[in-house]
Amino acid sequence: MQRFQYYIDGEFLEGEARFQSIDPATGDVWAEMPEAREADVDRAVDAAEKALYEGPWAKMTATQRGKLLYRLADLVAANARKLAELETLDTGKIIRETSAQVAYVADYYRYYAGIADKIEGSYLPIDKPDMDVWLRREPVGVVAMVVPWNSQLFLSAVKIGPALAAGCTMVVKASEDGPAPLLEFARLVHEAGFPAGVVNIITGFGPSCGAVLGRHPKVAHIAFTGGPETARHVIRNSAENLASTSLELGGKSPFIVFADADLESAANAQVAGIFAATGQSCVAGSRLIVEASVKDAFLSILKRKAEAIRIGSPLDMATEVGPLATKRQQDHVAALLEKSIASGARLITGGQKPDGVGYYFPPTILDCDGINSPSLAEEFFGPVLSIVSFESEAEALRLANDTRYGLASGVFTQNLTRAHRLMKGIRAGVVWVNTYRAVSPIAPFGGFGLSGHGREGGLAAALDYTRTKTIWLRTSDDPIPDPFVMR
Repeated sequence: MQRFQYYIDGEFLEGEARFQSIDPATGDVWAEMPEAREADVDRAVDAAEKALYEGPWAKMTATQRGKLLYRLADLVAANARKLAELETLDTGKIIRETSAQVAYVADYYRYYAGIADKIEGSYLPIDKPDMDVWLRREPVGVVAMVVPWNSQLFLSAVKIGPALAAGCTMVVKASEDGPAPLLEFARLVHEAGFPAGVVNIITGFGPSCGAVLGRHPKVAHIAFTGGPETARHVIRNSAENLASTSLELGGKSPFIVFADADLESAANAQVAGIFAATGQSCVAGSRLIVEASVKDAFLSILKRKAEAIRIGSPLDMATEVGPLATKRQQDHVAALLEKSIASGARLITGGQKPDGVGYYFPPTILDCDGINSPSLAEEFFGPVLSIVSFESEAEALRLANDTRYGLASGVFTQNLTRAHRLMKGIRAGVVWVNTYRAVSPIAPFGGFGLSGHGREGGLAAALDYTRTKTIWLRTSDDPIPDPFVMR
């Protein structure tokens, strides 16, 4: 039984309350986690505020902040294997994916290390002859970061990296469903030499931890990744402190395949887009929109590939699909699938929870052509693909935009002019053409509609963690005239 601590004001603490963490592959308890409550949240936010305005961090140059981020990146890279194993143990995400992802997380910290001293102000050519005016970009303040259980190290890096580059301090709430990798990451923050209070990492439950953090009067910005319903609570909470928000939410992403596409290549991208991470990805390409003339051929390729996927222990490098993260998530996927089949969707493959231990669910494909299936509208957050067909480009675009979400999308075609039309027409924050699930620290990422607002990645993310200060300097030596003396 492993015991984890949270990290507040440069100290590792047990916490007064604790809870158990479950290994999704076995259903067994494998670790104990510290449960942060209101007093812990207060202490963490107070530490972050003090670090923001007093002490070493407040006096550091941007270049010095960047050097600390470089050191953190090196430590993440050096400890990637251990971090990956913890993420796999605590969330069920397969080791071959966590290993690759954690190694790439180090590049995000390196990118923002380089950004730290590139966040510039400006001089305004003001319309008054005796005034000089500058704009300064300053850290927005104490940031509350709420990170979900899937891809915690990646989804925290796209928040922590730009916020540190901008000079902010923060309290990071790891999900209660699998917080181990972030609690371990705190040790690397400590080893890198960040001053006490700059980064505080806690975990706990929504009402007693997350909600308290979101409405805390000293929090200036909330960076949240999760579902739309929880995001609504975050926004309501932010009315207490008027904190700004950046929300990276779910998706029901369209994956459009035209008849002229390389079907084998598109099928590989579709399999990666929906079955990687056991479908527990906000950008999962969960709605396949395929041209009618190649639907049967494409479906045959997909069925063959889905049924060949190796399901097994997430710690086995040969495993391609592991368990879902929680029993709750397994039940949700099964219930939504049952509702979709009852509405008329035809099961092509998968669909049955396997016998035995663990929260497994097989790669599943549903044919939803011509019906209004719940699987086309609601997010499974699991390995379930729903298929519809189209006859024309206009119909494909209409089907793609027939959703309240707008996070990601994919287009597969060899027709360049068609690709450009769809790039402009699809209402989503990310459009991948003849590829899927590509990310980079250089490229902003985020959505429209119920998929949230704000962007993570790129220079834009760092600027989101700043606020603008306008500075006026009068350059005339003449005294300011008395405004009440008539001339």
